[in-house]
Amino acid sequence: MAFITQLSARHDSRPAGWRRLLCALAFGLCAAAAHADGFEVSSAATQLENDTYQLNARIDYQFSGEVLEALNNGVPLTLRLEVEVQRLRRWWPNETVVQRELRHQLTYHAFSDQYLLRDLNSDKLTIYHTLNLALLALGAVDGYPLLDAGRVEPDQEYRVQLRTALDIEALPAPLRPVAYVTPAWRLSSEWFTCSLTP
Repeated sequence: MAFITQLSARHDSRPAGWRRLLCALAFGLCAAAAHADGFEVSSAATQLENDTYQLNARIDYQFSGEVLEALNNGVPLTLRLEVEVQRLRRWWPNETVVQRELRHQLTYHAFSDQYLLRDLNSDKLTIYHTLNLALLALGAVDGYPLLDAGRVEPDQEYRVQLRTALDIEALPAPLRPVAYVTPAWRLSSEWFTCSLTP
C-alpha cells in the first residue's frame, strides 16, 4: 500500500482511473492471500469392487495460521468428512440412500516432533514426521466402502456428495467460543458432487 501511495503522489498528473486500477489490483491481491486458507475437495469418483461401491477422493487441507499455532501448541484438531449417496428423483426431493461420516484427529507430539493422525472410526493411529505428510494422508480417501451394489436400482440415477470441515465442537471447551466467532477457525469445503458409477 505504501508503494501505491508513493506512486500516486509522484504522478498526480495521471488520470484518476490509473490510481483506482492500481488500488483495486492491490486489494485483490490482498484478498486472494487472505482466502488462501481453507479446505477443498479437488476430485472424487466411485468404483465397483467385489459388489461394493467404493469412494476415492482427494482433499486439500490448508490450515490458517491461528489453527496451525494451536495445533503446534498441543491442541488436537478433529476433521469431519461427510459423505452422502442420493437417488435422484424427478418430481420429488432426492432420496438419501447412505449418509456416512469419516472422522480423523490430528495432533502434534512436541517431544518427538511428530504428527499423529488417528482414524476415529477405526481407532487406527499413524505417525508422520512432517505436517505435509500427515495432510497428504488425511486428504487421500482410497477404496472407502459406500454401499452394496444390491441397493442400487439399475434404472435409477445416483450421485455422491462429500464435504469436509474442522469440527469446532471437538475443540477443548475454552477454545470453542473463540473458534465460533473467528473466521480463521471456520474451515470447511464446499459440497463436491460426482456420479455413482461402476
